[in-house]
This record gives sequence, structure tokens and C-alpha cells, in this order.
Amino acid sequence: MFDTLSEKIGGILSRLTGRGALSENDVREAMREVRKALIEADVALEVARAFTDKAAERATGADVIRSVTPGQMVVKIVHDELVNVLGSDARPIDLAAVAPVPILMVGLQGSGKTTTTAKIAKRLKERMKKKALMASLDTRRPAAMEQLAVLGREIGVETLPIVEGESALAIARRAIEAAKRSGADVVLLDSAGRVTIDEELMQELAEVERATKPHEVLLVADSLTGQDAVATARAFDQRLTLTGIVLTRIDGDGRGGAALSMRAVTGKPIKLIGTGEKLDALEDFDPRRVAGRILGMGDVISLVEKATENLDLDKAKATAEKMRAGKFDLSDLRDQLEQMKKIGGISGMLGMLPNVAKMKNQVASANLDDRVLKRQTAIIDSMTARERRNPDVLKASRKKRIAAGSGTKVEDINRLLKMHRQMADMMKAMGGDKRGMGASLGGLFGMGGPSPEDMQRLAGKKMPGNPGSPPNFPDLPSGGLPGLGGKLPGLGGLPGLGAPKDFKKK
Repeated sequence: MFDTLSEKIGGILSRLTGRGALSENDVREAMREVRKALIEADVALEVARAFTDKAAERATGADVIRSVTPGQMVVKIVHDELVNVLGSDARPIDLAAVAPVPILMVGLQGSGKTTTTAKIAKRLKERMKKKALMASLDTRRPAAMEQLAVLGREIGVETLPIVEGESALAIARRAIEAAKRSGADVVLLDSAGRVTIDEELMQELAEVERATKPHEVLLVADSLTGQDAVATARAFDQRLTLTGIVLTRIDGDGRGGAALSMRAVTGKPIKLIGTGEKLDALEDFDPRRVAGRILGMGDVISLVEKATENLDLDKAKATAEKMRAGKFDLSDLRDQLEQMKKIGGISGMLGMLPNVAKMKNQVASANLDDRVLKRQTAIIDSMTARERRNPDVLKASRKKRIAAGSGTKVEDINRLLKMHRQMADMMKAMGGDKRGMGASLGGLFGMGGPSPEDMQRLAGKKMPGNPGSPPNFPDLPSGGLPGLGGKLPGLGGLPGLGAPKDFKKK
């Protein structure tokens, strides 16, 4: 979502970092360009103006102008102001209340309320070990209640039984009583929506709010609607006691202005962001990390967190030992491909690494998409158990059979086998090497088996833009992510996916 904004602001700021000294005019001209980029990204005019005015005021101070690296100090100031606009600190859902804690979900029709309700319930169940009850208050939209019931069965969370003819207010009261009887920790009330805001909708929601006294009132807003999302947030905030915002479809191709405007316009924190259609595609909103992504600094900490949540570290360590002993076979490689899919695939992983935003066009032209992972998995699935254990037996006739079975070409099989040999040789040579961040990142996918100490060290690593760490857009050390294709600057060489080998940094 933030790609266009990141590209424009990154280009403006990189021109400053390339200079040995800055004048006040240099800074103010850059801030004017930043303001223009923000407005083009659908950021509210008053928010864009306030942001650039504050950044310009700080960036034209004597300490910055005389700094040894004034350009980098300006980048840090812009980063800090972005964090302030986005809300300074992460604010997760608050459950500090007497159970069952009522959470009222509100928003317009089509914003993703029902799916988001199920995502939150799944998150509460799996991460926080909370028992949740979901109830649909949408008495108008056909099959709305049944949709929530289906999602509840999918994630293993109870939903309130449907009673025909009940009003939204009656359903909400029954849900609270049912949650008390069942010992639920949280009751999620999925309210009705409209195509546009109207008085009838607001009156209904106000009645439900008065009757249930929800501890959290979360506005679900579609981030792809741009300025309309900001207007919606303002309207709901005027009639209800909003406590937070959930932005959906943050993985889309919108311009990102809603995320930057909502916190400033409503004063309410963005608590969660929907990053995809799957029911586990929901993340805490962390202003520092989002600001880092916008400025092209990446988000390695989120990458680490995704890895620790989705990867089996014991299995990764066992695989690592096989690799170091030279026993890494194609079944093990398939496990690594599956684990990479779990943390967002190639595109999701690259989006969290520093400097990749600057090379968006080069990455796109390299065809580093997740279809490659599926194709390679299909090739391995078309092999016999003996062929997976001993790839040396794969001669021409066997390769033709595997290509036919997987819908690929012999060249694809040769490329996969080459990648397997490179990974096996590299990891065997590395042995117990602990070369810092690059080695640990390589281990995230089971390629080296990260230890708990690795994870703690990565999670505590100072990232660019954090206090006390001037942003310098560091490249990852070479050897960081073996086996992914091509030669991307700062990523240490990613052989195996057929990407060009002559990338150069712009």
C-alpha cells in the first residue's frame, strides 16, 4: 500500500542525504515536495500541512544544519514526525475489564467487519488463550449471520445461535447474557453497516452502545477508500465513543493516506491492520514500524516475529543439523519452501527488508513472486521418495517424467537442483558460523536454525530511525538469504529463482 508514497518520499530524502551540507532553503524545498507527495497519497490536507510544518521547523534548527550528516538527521526527523502522526506508540486491544468484555465492531457495509470480527476472535483464542463469543447484529444484509457462523466454525469459536425476527438491540443483550453463562472472556458484536452513513444506522448503533456498554468500540475502515475512510471515521467518532480503528486491505494498492490521516483527524489509535484475506492476516499496528516501511527502512523485527509465530524452531534446528552434516535432501528443501510461504512468501519477506523499497521496479522485473515457490513445491511432489532422498539419480528420463507430472520444464528442475546444491554446500560450509544479522535471517527459514538467542538479538536490534540510531538504510550482510534467486543489492545474492544476476543499485 505504501509503495508509491515510500518511493516518492524516499527519492526526496535521498537527495538530501547525498549532500555534505544543507541550507534552510534546501530543507524547506524538500518539505514542500514531501507535502505534495502526502497530498497525492490521499493524506488529509490539514494533516499534510501540519506534518511538514513541524518537520521543517525541526529540520532547520542549527544542530541539524551544522550536523556532520545533516541529510540523515533530516530523515530521522521526518521518521519521528511520521511516528507522531501515526500515534507514537502501539495500542493493542484493551481487555482490562470485567469478563465478558464487550467489543462492538462498527463501520460501513463492505469494509470487512465480519471477517475482521472472526480474525480478532481467532487472534484472541490462539495468541491470548481467551474464550470468545461472536454475535452478528446485522438483521438486514442477507446471510450476514450465517456468514459469521461459518467463520466461527472454521476457527473454532462459538457464535450466538440465530433467532429469526430479533432486533439488533435484542441480539446484543442476548449475546451478553449468553457470554456470561458460557464463561466467555470476550463477546464480539458484529454490527450492521450501510453503503453510506445514515441516521437510522447511527441511532441503532447508539442504542446498542448504551445497552451493552462496550469496553472497545472499533471502527473497521477500508484503507483503499482514501479520503472517504477519513470522512467515515470522523462521522462515527462524532456519534459513538470510538476507542480505536482497524484498517483493512492494507495489502492493497491504495495510496496509504487513510492510515496517515485517521489518527490525526480522530485522535483515536489505529490498533490493528488487515494484511490479507486469510483469517490469520491481522497484525498489531505499530507506528514506528509503519513509519520505517514508508521511509524504506524495512521492518526486520516484524519478519522475526512472523518467523517465530509460524515456524517450528525444533524442526528448523533438526534440518540445520542435517544441512551441516551434508544430509540436506529435497524433502527438507520442500519443508523450507512451505515455511517461507507461511511468513508471507517472497514478496512479503522482501517488503520487510531494508532498501528493497528503493528497488521496487528491479524486484518486479526479477519475477520474484510466490508462484515460484508453488512451482518448485510441485516439482518435488512429482518425485519419488528415493529421488527426493538422492537427487543424484535424477537423469534425463526421470527429469522428463517429473516435468510432465508437475507442469514444468526440465530447465526448472535443473534450476531447483542447482539451488538445492548451493544451499546444502553453503550451510555445510557455514557450520556453526554466527555472523550476525545476515546469518540469523538466513536461519529464519530453517536454513541454519535460529537459536532463541538469535531471535532475542534480532528483536532487540536498533533499527534505523529509532531514538539513538540515525537512519542510514544499512544493507544486509552478504550471505543473508541463500536460495531465493538473482542478485539483489544488500541481500547477499539470492541464487535459484531465475532472476537476473546483474542488478545494480539506482
